[in-house]
Amino acid sequence: MVSITQTIKEITQQEWESEVINSDLPVFVDFWAEWCGPCRMVSPVVEEISKEYVGKVKFVKVNVDQNSELASKYNIMSIPTLAIFHKGKIVAQKIGASSKESYKSMIDGVTKD
Repeated sequence: MVSITQTIKEITQQEWESEVINSDLPVFVDFWAEWCGPCRMVSPVVEEISKEYVGKVKFVKVNVDQNSELASKYNIMSIPTLAIFHKGKIVAQKIGASSKESYKSMIDGVTKD
């Protein structure tokens, strides 16, 4: 596992089940690739948001080039794709770069009591 920041982890297919599927918290997953310009634009936004949801949502990144089977399993055809998994299933998803407010709204829709 490569640590991106203190609040975001880059994970591999081998870590997927323990980090995402079996997580008690909702997991915000950033599917990305190094060559993807919009992915690089989204990254600092996701990093900012991750600091606001510490203890409420887990944040991970998945490089689709290095984890193509995982991307295929969840039909990730375009990147960036940002998805929230909870209890092993996708509960919210956005394809393409979007605003900080849009991502926060997606998270709040899943985490509201």
